[in-house]
Amino acid sequence: MDDKFTLYNLKVEVVATDKPMVCRHKEGAYFLVIGEDLIFPETNSFSMYALSAILPLLPAKQRPLHANDWMLSDSLIACPDPNCGARFKITRIETQEFSHAECTIEPIHKGDKQ
Repeated sequence: MDDKFTLYNLKVEVVATDKPMVCRHKEGAYFLVIGEDLIFPETNSFSMYALSAILPLLPAKQRPLHANDWMLSDSLIACPDPNCGARFKITRIETQEFSHAECTIEPIHKGDKQ
């Protein structure tokens, strides 16, 4: 049985707005989401508070979505500090194929619905 599935790899980047960034965000700082891993370049740091606002959205952004799904069109996430002008842009950068068996020990059940 073919147990392959595809996810998008993502880039999450700090973008500036016309409102000042009061947190320690740096425009252009980024991290990558490759499979289930967050990859932080050596020269970048990322606020754990901003990360907590972004993390719940990443698994959905990795998956194929219906063309009308708001998750597909909405890609700018606000800093959780209401006084900060930083936004975090989530961009799909490429796809990668994974194997169910390499990600979990739970078997695929033929009767499972999506």
